[in-house]
Amino acid sequence: MPLALLRRMRTKRPDRGSGLKIPLPVGAGAFSCEVLDPVGQALGGVEVTVTETRGAARTVAKATTDPHGLFLATLEPGQYTVLLTGSGLQPNRLTVDIAPGQSEPPRRVQMEPSQQLELPPPGTWLFDPPHTAIRFIARHVGMANVHGRFTRFRGGIHIAERMEDSRVEVVIDASSINTGNNTRDAHLRSADFLDVDNFPEIHFASNRFTWRSGPKWTLQGPLTMHGVSRSVTLDTTYLGAVNGGYEQELRCAALATAELHREDYTLNWRNMLARGIAVVGPTVKLELDIQAMYRNHDTPTPPE
Repeated sequence: MPLALLRRMRTKRPDRGSGLKIPLPVGAGAFSCEVLDPVGQALGGVEVTVTETRGAARTVAKATTDPHGLFLATLEPGQYTVLLTGSGLQPNRLTVDIAPGQSEPPRRVQMEPSQQLELPPPGTWLFDPPHTAIRFIARHVGMANVHGRFTRFRGGIHIAERMEDSRVEVVIDASSINTGNNTRDAHLRSADFLDVDNFPEIHFASNRFTWRSGPKWTLQGPLTMHGVSRSVTLDTTYLGAVNGGYEQELRCAALATAELHREDYTLNWRNMLARGIAVVGPTVKLELDIQAMYRNHDTPTPPE
């Protein structure tokens, strides 16, 4: 049934070719394409690079498809290589010949998902603190960024037999915040911000794993900070699993990011400059750069 539905979706797509007329420079031609995702829907944001096939292989056009999956370039007569690339997708390479005055209907190009990395085996994986970082970026006075990190945390990943049933949990010591400035760090620990005396921990526990494409996953779950819980989404890239480290133990890695809004967690401290610019911006970018070790009776304890 899904395959039949997919076929119907594809057959119902409008033909964009016959109505596409563009003015061409004298002696030039045009190349256009409509890029589709693996299920046949228009795919914006795919990078398209057009390169001469002869001579110095010079790049003559480079852009991304529009929200309708379309790309168009006027070109001098000759032969070109067109390379299409996108996150989580296999590169697609075409060879096109451009003739003077030629404006062919858009060529439909369907992208395929990139080969998925082998997933880590089921079991418990514990964060390796010396090789894991929890960082954040906040806007400062409307033009610069403050970079910081939390230096004390614990957590791990439970990989289930079915990856979508897996779980991640992270517990962060809020007082370990470090931005490289003692005065600022003391202020961030105070009741104006994290209020670490009353809320000593920041906690995240996922309740959903969703595969997007290639190595890309989405993790969702409640993040509790400053006594408030809000559901957040972590955009996650799985980086693979290898044997290596202290004693060649099995470990895996991932990079996850999220954008948090301070006021969602009642971190409402405000101070404005004379020209009406907030000293601290309303959003914070959170980044978890994780290495985790497979946990069994032979797993070594990471050094402090």
